[in-house]
Amino acid sequence: MVREVLTMGAILIAGAAAAADDPLAAHRWKARVVVIAAPAADDPRLVRQRTDLASVANGLRERDITVMEAVGDGVEARRLRARLGLEEPAFRVLLVGKDGTVKRADERPVSPDALFATIDAMPMRRDEMQR
Repeated sequence: MVREVLTMGAILIAGAAAAADDPLAAHRWKARVVVIAAPAADDPRLVRQRTDLASVANGLRERDITVMEAVGDGVEARRLRARLGLEEPAFRVLLVGKDGTVKRADERPVSPDALFATIDAMPMRRDEMQR
């Protein structure tokens, strides 16, 4: 009995540590995440993507979308890039589904219409729209 409790405790601690290493873990099964990666804060593609997404705030909310950024070479940006397999600080826009997997990856800013079309075609999103 003691051994089982200790084993279960070790599993819970390991799971918590893994979640702490995964910057997307808190969003799993709760939100889709759009990750914008850019080499620097003044990157014009980053500015454009921010502006495009800000213009459709209601659409983002309706689709349970959280926007995260990996800008520059700070610790948090490196953690997010590592989680997504992005080795260099190049510009990327990634859509991560509620299941935590990458559903779309682009090397240029993505129009809100294209992003929403990708999401709206997903089976989980179709179920959400029917409810």
